[in-house]
Amino acid sequence: MCLFCKIVNKEIPSNPVHESDDFLAFHDINPKAPVHILVIPKIHVDSFNEVTPETMAKMTPFIKEVAEKAGIKTSGYRVITNVGEDGGQEVKHLHFHVLGGAPLKWGHFADADPKDFL
Repeated sequence: MCLFCKIVNKEIPSNPVHESDDFLAFHDINPKAPVHILVIPKIHVDSFNEVTPETMAKMTPFIKEVAEKAGIKTSGYRVITNVGEDGGQEVKHLHFHVLGGAPLKWGHFADADPKDFL
């Protein structure tokens, strides 16, 4: 069983922000912004490549509710999912990072030269 499935099953503690029958949102233990929340489906889905349109249709309003509960809906936020090894996915369970609470920079791509990736 993966790490996030164990969190859903309450085998590992988390700091929840919002929960529904289908999704769970909790604070990231290694935040990259003043607000850094992970949103996961309660069923195991390996990555964005495997998620169904029906799940995404329900997840989208849930993520918006998380942004409102976190107090970043009006000021702005970023929603990111990493897919696969090259995309930086560390936990093989679909999750979205909801980041906000300050002006966000583009991080490692801020001064990147595209030629470095070719």
